[in-house]
Amino acid sequence: MINPTHLVRPLVQSLSPYVPGEQPKITGLIKLNTNENPYPPSPKVLKALKIAVDSRLRLYPDPTAKPLREKLAMIHNCQPENIIIGNGSDELLMLAVRAFVEPANAPTQRGSSSATVQYFDPSYSLYPVLAETHGSLINPVPLNENFELPNPAKLKKDGRWQFDAALSFVTTPHAPSGRGFSTAALEVLCQKQKGVIILDEAYADFAEENALSLALKYPHVLVSRTFSKAYSLCFQRVGYFVGSLVLVEALQKIRDSYNVNGLGQVAALATLENLPYYKNNFAKIIANRSRLSTELAALNFEVFPSQTNFILTRPPIHLAEKWSHFLREKKILVRWFNKPNINQYLRISIGSDKEVIALLKAIRSGLKGSWN
Repeated sequence: MINPTHLVRPLVQSLSPYVPGEQPKITGLIKLNTNENPYPPSPKVLKALKIAVDSRLRLYPDPTAKPLREKLAMIHNCQPENIIIGNGSDELLMLAVRAFVEPANAPTQRGSSSATVQYFDPSYSLYPVLAETHGSLINPVPLNENFELPNPAKLKKDGRWQFDAALSFVTTPHAPSGRGFSTAALEVLCQKQKGVIILDEAYADFAEENALSLALKYPHVLVSRTFSKAYSLCFQRVGYFVGSLVLVEALQKIRDSYNVNGLGQVAALATLENLPYYKNNFAKIIANRSRLSTELAALNFEVFPSQTNFILTRPPIHLAEKWSHFLREKKILVRWFNKPNINQYLRISIGSDKEVIALLKAIRSGLKGSWN
């Protein structure tokens, strides 16, 4: 009898997979754990999707998502060739590791730096999974206190950050803290970096500024965007990179031929044609973010400044993990991370007016109650 375990590569057997936020199917649940937009897509997007459900379903989609890239190029003042569309931005992050980073056991002239994926810690927990799956090295480097971005001088002095690493990820605005990083500070870091640097801007639409211009200014910089967080299309999985022709062409060579489904392309294109609807929703989310932050601070919660559609907060009493269980009992789901550097915090997605009111009511009851 063949033992199937022996058929799996040892590297794969040793991997710890990425753990996504919980997606339970519970009636009446207020879901504030995965940074989804509380508002639905534009009615015009839903209409476009319904129209597209016709005989074309038997056909392959546009392999390069050309109309979508052309529309994005108009918006970002670049060429369609500067843009690649992915099955969510996660696929493109994976392709970047494959395209720009060597496996650690591959012979190379550049040494270990060519096999290194680095990122600030804490950060998006998918980054190390992608690197380890590829057999590459990881180099997590701590942020400054309160999740602030270290400047290159401090990074050089500390000696841990590798300015010649093959690939560096920077989430901006930062996750899970929500803190915004200035474009000026990011540019200084990009200027010092010799390898590819990806500015992961999943939450840029909720921020005061973004760094997309850096992807068109520096040949080794890519900016990552998604239609999931701000544009209510998590279900469709559409993301994109903007960057130099050389880097984008390299990614195009190794992506799947039909990596973005046709309905996703239709939905994303219709979204870009209805931007005022979404900008109105952004304003509502930002207003609720401010309201929730202020209310929690008044209840003695520590709340970090946020430029995203979520906040990171430390409760004044009881452990964050216990709060996550308490709120779940109240049918409110928030995110608690079982990691040493952030396990004292809760990450809370910004909901609708009704959801914010319900959350605050539950938290006030928890502060008054006697639970362990």
